[in-house]
Amino acid sequence: MAEIQIGNRLVGPGHAPLVIAEIGINHEGDFGKAVQMVDDACAAGCECVKFQSHVIEDEMIPNEIIPGNATETIWNIMTRCSLTEDEEAAVKRYVESKGMIFLCTPFSRAAARRLQRLEVCAYKIGSGECNNYPLIKHIAAYGKPVILSTGMNDLLSILRAVNILREASVPFALLHCTSIFPTPYEKVRLGALAELTISFPDAVIGLSDHSLGNYTCLAAVALGASILEKHFTSNKAWPGPDIPISIDRFELEDLIKGSRNINQALGGSKTVLPEEKPTITFAYACVVALDDIAPNQPLTAKNIWVKRPGTGEIQAVYYQSLLGKTAQNYIAKDTQVRWSDVHIQ
Repeated sequence: MAEIQIGNRLVGPGHAPLVIAEIGINHEGDFGKAVQMVDDACAAGCECVKFQSHVIEDEMIPNEIIPGNATETIWNIMTRCSLTEDEEAAVKRYVESKGMIFLCTPFSRAAARRLQRLEVCAYKIGSGECNNYPLIKHIAAYGKPVILSTGMNDLLSILRAVNILREASVPFALLHCTSIFPTPYEKVRLGALAELTISFPDAVIGLSDHSLGNYTCLAAVALGASILEKHFTSNKAWPGPDIPISIDRFELEDLIKGSRNINQALGGSKTVLPEEKPTITFAYACVVALDDIAPNQPLTAKNIWVKRPGTGEIQAVYYQSLLGKTAQNYIAKDTQVRWSDVHIQ
């Protein structure tokens, strides 16, 4: 089974899912908000928070593009929401002081270099950069684990990115993602998790989810997802393009608890567990006499049947085989029939 290490955390099918609370740009450039979201994610029991690193002049040229989930240009959004290197360093120190994992997505070479200076333990690459092979190659050269989101890309496009990571010998994870904000449930396509697992057996597989609520993430765990990423906010009334698809502290806590419980419930086989034995004593049915039965009297559907508890010698599974046989001795009404009560020959 594929496995990667993010900080001190092992991630893969043999471990509880890693839930990543994506704070992203929900702080809107406000350092105080960023700290508050870290605190709330920590209070929810979250192991890992993720930010976005935007060095605007190295990331994009001035433009008037307005994202579908916003009312202003992407240039204005990112300019307003970007943190300085000193602020990102301070956030990282704060996250790690709380025993949590700090992740951040670089959207440019300058941002990747900044994160390298900050000594991040791994890189998260967003869906928009999944086919940005020059940037992926630049990041892979650092030799650190990579978590790659795959929204807006097909298997062939993903393969080219994966081959860059393989050539650099960096451990990696692939997150299925649909880049629609919010994602309608019928567009989530959880079937892609199996496709990624089959196509990339050396990758840890997860889900970066933009649908509303936790339903699809919890379902993804049952389908083998080892990483779950959701946008996160302390307050759904705050402004910001990603706030409407973000979960809050209580939903995050529920996602962490639910994903771990589902993970524990996976696997196994259909056998009788030793722990089920106490239930068997009252839940199973055994053969009992419906009337007093005299020696040599035939056993029929009129004088024997199956009833609880399951403490008798002859369980219900053997009932049919007793019909037509005769009693070997007297059997009182409402008593459990024993093998010694029956002429077997």
